Order: sequence, then C-alpha cells, then structure tokens
Amino acid sequence: MAVSMAGLADDLEAETAVLRALVAPLPEEGWRAPTPAVGWSVADQVSHLAYFDDAATQSATDPDAFRARLQQLVASGTVDPDAIAAQFRDLSGIELLQWFDRSRAGLLAAFRPLDPALRVPWFGPAMSAASALTARIMETWAHGQDVADTLGVTREPTDRLRHVAHIGVGARAYSYAVHGKEAPTTPIRVVLDAPTAGVWTWGPEDAADVVTGPALDFCLAVTQRRHLDDLALTITGPAATEWMAIAQAYAGAAGTGRKPGAFA
Repeated sequence: MAVSMAGLADDLEAETAVLRALVAPLPEEGWRAPTPAVGWSVADQVSHLAYFDDAATQSATDPDAFRARLQQLVASGTVDPDAIAAQFRDLSGIELLQWFDRSRAGLLAAFRPLDPALRVPWFGPAMSAASALTARIMETWAHGQDVADTLGVTREPTDRLRHVAHIGVGARAYSYAVHGKEAPTTPIRVVLDAPTAGVWTWGPEDAADVVTGPALDFCLAVTQRRHLDDLALTITGPAATEWMAIAQAYAGAAGTGRKPGAFA
C-alpha cells in the first residue's frame, strides 16, 4: 500500500492536538515542572519539538541551507539536545506554545504536498519525506508521554502507535550502533496487539526470536519511556532479548531509559 503524506500529516496533527491539550492550560509553574527526562522540564519538551520541527521544515524546503546550518552546529559542538534546550529556557509558557504552534503548522504545510520518497537531509543519514514525518509523530508521542507522566495523565492509546512501533522495529541496527556494537543478522518476529483491534507484525513468521505483547508497551520500550520490567512484553530468544535491552527508536546518543518501578 502506497504511503500517504496526507494520512501521515493527519496523524501528526491528531497527535499534536493531544499534546497541546495537556500543555495549553498550564500555569507558568506547570511549564517548569520537571519531567521523567532528567534535567528537562515540560517547557524543554515543547521547545525540543518546536526546534526540530523548524529544522525538519528547513531540510524539506531549503536542504542546502539546512546542510550549511548543520555544518555550523557540528563545528560549534552544539548538536546536543541538552544544549539546545538550555537556549530557550528564558521563554515563557505562552511564548513556547506560540512557537510550537507556528513550527508545527509550518512543518505540516511543508510536508503534506511532498513526494513521500523525496530524500531530505537530517542530523543523521538522509531519509525519505515519509520517514521524516513519521519520525515527528514518534517524537511527539514520546515527548508527550513525558509530559503526561509529569501531569499524572493517562493517554488513551490509538492506532497511531503503529508509526512509533514501525520506527522502533526499523531502528534495530541503529540501537546497536549508538552502543558501538554491530547489529546481528538474526531475524526477529514482532507481533503486537493493536490498541483498537487486530495484530501488527514485522519479520519472518518462522523466526525463532520473537517479541509479542501490547503495541503500547512495545512503543514505551523502544522510546525508553518505561523499563522492560514494567511492561507486558514476552521476549523469546537471545537476539530479541539483547535487542530489546537497548532498543531505541529516536536519534541521538544511547539513552539511559527509565528505572524499574518508576511508574508503578
């Protein structure tokens, strides 16, 4: 089935609305509340999304300017999420929400009409426009989880989680790379119960190594928002066990994840 940029954009818009509903009513002190991501407040979570939305829009609309900007960032040593977040801590919650609204609207407008196969540059390897937009869905959901956890809110899982799970499966080799390891070639079967109905699958049916369970739990694992001990995943085989211990769907340095029992 062909990838629909309009469908991806609609899903990103829906995921954006969920996050926006959490942060829009917050008083200023709510924006400064610490999240489960060590050193990051709710404000930092939103500025991170807005900053990388702007970067993604530039990568799609002016790739040469994006590459030049990336070279400058690399040369200055500031391609670091913590350093980027620190740059915007003087912005108020209202200013951050306005920035996020502008950046997300610009991103959606820029990506909707694109050929899904168009290659766009990024901080890592170039990727297709469809993959870039899918990554924004994953990032919005994952950072939204940090905000929801901070506020003590339980979000209703939706079938948009398929995008997150798909990136998580596809990032298996990357998970090893950020740990300085070579990914094994052993095939792994992933079988997930969708939030609404049905089953999502990846990998060969005859694979000896298998990961099964709720899609929500798998997504929480690959975005490192929950420890494996706190999830209802069944992991069979040494290759699957090794991968899930370091699984990471998002770009950047190897994550530290969450401690077991932190969200009991």
